[in-house]
Amino acid sequence: MLATLADTLWNPWLLGFFLLTGLYLSLRSGFFPLFCLPTWVKATICSLFTKKHTTHTGISSIQALSTALAATIGTGSIAGVATAIVLGGAGSLFWMWVAALLGMMTSCVEKLLAVRFHRPTQTGSWRGGPMYYLLDGLGCPVLAVWFALACLPATLAGGNLVQSASIASALEHSLGIPKLATGLLLACTVACILKGGLAKIATLSSLLVPSMALLYLGSGCIILFVCRAMIPEAFHLIVSSAFSPPAALGGGMGYSILTGLRYGVARGVFTNEAGLGASAIAHAAAQVEHPARQGMWGIFEVFVSTFLVCTLTGLVILVSGVYQPTEVLVQIQSGTLSESALGVPLVSTAFSTVFGSIGSWIVSLCLLLFAFSSILGWSYYGQEALYFLSPSVLLQKGYSILFLVCIVAGAVWDVSQLWSLVDVCNALMAIPNLIGLLALSPQAFRCLDSWLTIRKSNW
Repeated sequence: MLATLADTLWNPWLLGFFLLTGLYLSLRSGFFPLFCLPTWVKATICSLFTKKHTTHTGISSIQALSTALAATIGTGSIAGVATAIVLGGAGSLFWMWVAALLGMMTSCVEKLLAVRFHRPTQTGSWRGGPMYYLLDGLGCPVLAVWFALACLPATLAGGNLVQSASIASALEHSLGIPKLATGLLLACTVACILKGGLAKIATLSSLLVPSMALLYLGSGCIILFVCRAMIPEAFHLIVSSAFSPPAALGGGMGYSILTGLRYGVARGVFTNEAGLGASAIAHAAAQVEHPARQGMWGIFEVFVSTFLVCTLTGLVILVSGVYQPTEVLVQIQSGTLSESALGVPLVSTAFSTVFGSIGSWIVSLCLLLFAFSSILGWSYYGQEALYFLSPSVLLQKGYSILFLVCIVAGAVWDVSQLWSLVDVCNALMAIPNLIGLLALSPQAFRCLDSWLTIRKSNW
């Protein structure tokens, strides 16, 4: 039922909505992420070496980015990419790139608007996100409430159940730790951290994100170097499968362009969140001199989460030889596709082709860090969405308890059932946000133009 509902929402309506929104915003900006690459690189990467990111009225841009990346670089970057390749074919990775390229400007507008319409809190920090720019900027409380209501189950599904399930699956696969024990320990750890609020989450994310990205990207690059002879063939398979996917076997089901497009865009959206609006909640807490500067970090966020992390995962799977399209199609057609050929176990097997048994340990550790940081980031999103609907302390405590219960439930749940639920939640959250981005785009581009003018005058 969930799979049918997810396909109904995504094919082709929401797929087109995401791509057309990204295309419109990219065209309206003159493809700013491509042709103004030096501008956003100087405002993001280069600024790390020229400025001290300290603030007294909110978290810094780096902390906001780390919190957002902690939520985006999660299970989707490992298990999600593997699932997309198995169920949608190697061509799904190409469509993931296309969605990310268009999503760069979508993410930029999201983060810009989040800071443009954020509100001060009683503690001197900031809060914001799509629900606030839909209410204050667009003047549409219906869409604002819709987003907040859709965000709550999304935090419990994609931000919690999937992450917990993947951690438990990885630790059981590599270390033999029972899933229930993993879920209970994970819930206790998260409970201790959540007591510190956003400040503690942001600080921890600033430490975790660089470490886990370096470990995963470094290990993956070693595999690509060892299997470098297979890289051209992998790229050829990705591009050719995107436009000429393998045909059905014996008249049965097979890959199609629409299937690759569906899984590529859906998983791409889940990994970089461009268009969902969730990560804009973290960016809204940043204290910056101009909203457009945070928009540059939105572009950088998509670049890291999809073009670096997800691409590395996909290439490792393809060059290692663990993915055989013909065999996978036969298993899908006969209904015998095992869990070991899907998600985390597939990536672990790919890493093990070079690192041996250590490969499973590396993937398990990376997944543990990725998913754990995602759980922390999404818990903050849920709290902010609930606060927008009602500032009741009792409801906040109730949500926190439910969130911890879902961590344990996710650890013992069948992970294959969760991805359709994630797609449904993401779809319901994206619809009001995409409408708001299109309607508020004129304001966003005026804000961007004013920032560019200020930069030119300073030069």
